[in-house]
Amino acid sequence: MKRVSTGDKIFYIVNNIILFLMIAVCVYPLLYVIFASFSKPDKLMQFSGALLYPLGFDTGAYKEVLSNSMVWTSYLNTIIYVVFGTLTALIMTILSAYILSRRGIKIKKLLNVLLISSMFFSGGMIPTYITIKSYHMLNTIWAIILPPAISAMNVIVMRTSFAALPPSLEEAAAIDGISEYQFLVKMILPLSKSVLAVIALYYGVALWNSWFSAAIYLDKRSMYPLQLYLREVLINSSTDSMTTGVAEGDKVAVSETIKYATIIVSTVPILCVYPFLQKYFVKGVMVGSVKG
Repeated sequence: MKRVSTGDKIFYIVNNIILFLMIAVCVYPLLYVIFASFSKPDKLMQFSGALLYPLGFDTGAYKEVLSNSMVWTSYLNTIIYVVFGTLTALIMTILSAYILSRRGIKIKKLLNVLLISSMFFSGGMIPTYITIKSYHMLNTIWAIILPPAISAMNVIVMRTSFAALPPSLEEAAAIDGISEYQFLVKMILPLSKSVLAVIALYYGVALWNSWFSAAIYLDKRSMYPLQLYLREVLINSSTDSMTTGVAEGDKVAVSETIKYATIIVSTVPILCVYPFLQKYFVKGVMVGSVKG
């Protein structure tokens, strides 16, 4: 059995303490929101300091949030934007990465330069808005899906993954006489499940958390995504529709717990998705990190 030196023991102890403190700093804000959302409004308003447990136990905030029709409407909108937006972004990223990973493409260097240049230069918000407006995409789902439909960084990651596959696959495909489409769908994609899962997670989380595009391009409240409605609740204190049956003197206290409950309701679904993709996430983020 290998003996551990005193210096190594000290290092492990200090390292574990630092990691514990970092975890606590990251986890406590989430725990605070959870505890506050289940606390009684009057006790929460009178409390100050670190919140380590719910002050009483009250689910009234969740009842008000879940009974609000606007929450469910924005939930449905967000799911639509995430599903169709992620599928669109994946298709465009896969096609772009496949072209850039192919051997013998004469303009591949030029395409790579243009791709990387897009990471440093952009048209800006006003020209983008004018473009969206000129194509009559305001107040449509396309205004949310198409502008962020492709990310240069994600294309580079996927291109690296495709390029790392052995050249013998391409040679075997050429011998069998399969088409480019069949080679991509039947050989490349099944071997790239890890990177596909990671890129899908990147796009999905970005679309789930997105609110700025909706605030610019959408005027209809019926098309608001969940995060834009959450912003309205938190910043503008727009909780009147969820406190209709509350006494006037208690509305301020109840609105605070409603804000915390709304945060939890909007965050839990995306947190539940991550464990199912975790095994692919570790593999995917390591793509291109080691050159053999």
